[in-house]
Amino acid sequence: MSAARGRIAAFLTDAASRFSHIPWRSIGSDALDRASLVVKAACFVHVVNTYIVGIAFVRGPSMLPTINLTGDVVAVERITPRRGTVEVGDVVILISPENPRKTVAKRVVGLQGDAVTFLVDPIHGNATRTVAVPMGHVWVQGDNIYSSRDSRQFGPVPYGLIQGRAFCKVWPPEAVGFIGEKY
Repeated sequence: MSAARGRIAAFLTDAASRFSHIPWRSIGSDALDRASLVVKAACFVHVVNTYIVGIAFVRGPSMLPTINLTGDVVAVERITPRRGTVEVGDVVILISPENPRKTVAKRVVGLQGDAVTFLVDPIHGNATRTVAVPMGHVWVQGDNIYSSRDSRQFGPVPYGLIQGRAFCKVWPPEAVGFIGEKY
């Protein structure tokens, strides 16, 4: 039994001798510096994505032909809504008034104080209706009025639901370009 203890003690002494020559303080310091750099980069990306510019995946039939049915990745700038300078014709990303867990893309058709005339049911007739957009709200509609749930169904949208203005398609490669006025 004492021979086994002697071998274990020798092994531990040898291991301690080997590990004592490793520069643990330097390794720990380098690891902490690198972890700190990763945390700083993640914070920078979060701030830029939340307050300046980000990307969003937009899909569905409501914005045809501006946005593909299968989806486009768009660049979204977040400064315009914060400054209150959204304009008629802008494509905005907003929290859905019907389901707050979803975001939708729609085109701004009217701003607060505007009178907006729209087709009530474009599939079944030409009946129009005119509404005044209240203060602090916008009127949004999809470019494809035949297949869009928008302000015609849920009314004016509070300005605070707007998360950003889509200004550029970045994917797929054949569709890259600025998002302009409705054609």
